[in-house]
Amino acid sequence: MTASATDSDRFARLSGARRVWAVAAVRGERARLSALHAALERRVWLGDRLVYLGNLLGVGPDVAGAVDELLLFRRAVLARPGFEPQDIVVLRGAQEEMLHQLLRLHFAPGPATAVEAVRWMADHGIAPTLAAYGTTVAEALRVAAQGPVERARWTTALMASIRARPGHENLLTSLKRAAYTVPRDLAGEVPGTLFVAAGLDPTRPFEAQGDAFWWHDAGFERAAEGIVAEDGACRPWGGFARLVRGFSRRADGPVEHGYGVTLDAGSGLGGRLVAACVTPGGEIQEIVEA
Repeated sequence: MTASATDSDRFARLSGARRVWAVAAVRGERARLSALHAALERRVWLGDRLVYLGNLLGVGPDVAGAVDELLLFRRAVLARPGFEPQDIVVLRGAQEEMLHQLLRLHFAPGPATAVEAVRWMADHGIAPTLAAYGTTVAEALRVAAQGPVERARWTTALMASIRARPGHENLLTSLKRAAYTVPRDLAGEVPGTLFVAAGLDPTRPFEAQGDAFWWHDAGFERAAEGIVAEDGACRPWGGFARLVRGFSRRADGPVEHGYGVTLDAGSGLGGRLVAACVTPGGEIQEIVEA
């Protein structure tokens, strides 16, 4: 598999997983995440892994509360005998990437570029995340139009607000780009399951995906249809048996399409929050909704 040589700082290798519980985009819905955790509490067993598929932040009513809820559940799971920190993985989604870029606003080449970037992020739902950490889109636009020193002061204050929430900085700076299982059989490694936030670019190899994992929504659907090999056979993209994502622009999940599974049912947009229990080889064993 292409994924076997990846950097552990960027990707989570879910070796030895018995099952993986994958949680769809939360989008700042603390209440739904709390209800989902209540259902998962009696379902997550020793040997399982838990993967949050990005976009924990977002357009819902309680962005900071959603982060707090994840941290509380993570602590509760890790308190059980046998669980290790690497058993729980949080992926970077578009919302987390936008916050990351805002914290680098002082590096923008000029005010016009900075203002354009903030407006684009506002159009893609960054306002509730800014509000969660004590600022607004209007303030971000005002600062973006200033020089690098003023922008640096604002980003420093934004980071201080994040740090003021226990655990938030550590979580948001330890996000993975993707996660994948490495199942085994008597002949050695067999194809596993790839977990991503939203998309991928089927024309690039796994290690070169970059931001396609959180932006290339349409590419995921093409990859899910399979790749036609030189012998004319259709095979899964990247050597994986199954592709699982947590976000879709249509938010019409959970739905299976070809080799792909989309879990997003619209949490934060008035819809449900979904988690799926997935075997290392890609079989969906159970769907839980809140």
